[in-house]
Amino acid sequence: MKKFLISIVAALMTIPSFAQFTSGGFEIDKDNIYYGIRFGGTLASISSDTKYAEMGTKLGMTLGGIIGIRLSSSVPVFLESGLYYTERGGKEGKYTCGYNNLEIPLLIKYGFHATDEIAVLPFVGPYFAYGISGKTKKDDGLGGIEKVSTYDDDEWMGLERANMGFKFGCGAEYNHLYLEIGYQLGVTNISKMDDVSAHSSAFFANFGVNF
Repeated sequence: MKKFLISIVAALMTIPSFAQFTSGGFEIDKDNIYYGIRFGGTLASISSDTKYAEMGTKLGMTLGGIIGIRLSSSVPVFLESGLYYTERGGKEGKYTCGYNNLEIPLLIKYGFHATDEIAVLPFVGPYFAYGISGKTKKDDGLGGIEKVSTYDDDEWMGLERANMGFKFGCGAEYNHLYLEIGYQLGVTNISKMDDVSAHSSAFFANFGVNF
């Protein structure tokens, strides 16, 4: 998998970026469309109104493709969307809850030059996600691991597949290369239990290429 990702990045870095968007050619007075790939990591957790469902941080992976378009001819404001695969969940005591999402963000970005070669793009917007797989693991204390589906409401802890929230952070581009950090705040209740409220949130850092 790592060799495959490295090959993709190497290939894309040979493709010229849109002159209006790349570092050194980021021209805020021209219309443009850009594409890119992203991969990185998340530090996710699950917050709850009960300790039963509260879970600390868990590391995960992110992989996605994006497309962005300028919204105004006079202001460097962009709308960016795409499709991401993200690993979320949390860890607490003997339990490790993991679930994998397909995620579509709708981000508003504002671009400006930090230097002649570096473009900075703060962003904010909603994201919509759907869980496609997931396992919750429990250490039985005897060297074994019990596994159940994260979405099985007959087992702990039974999460809803559909969820949404808000994503905000800041990105920077230099010579086709892009780096961003941010936070995803889950706003929908993902717990299937009637008397329990739970929300998933995550810090994230992604690296990518714009072209």
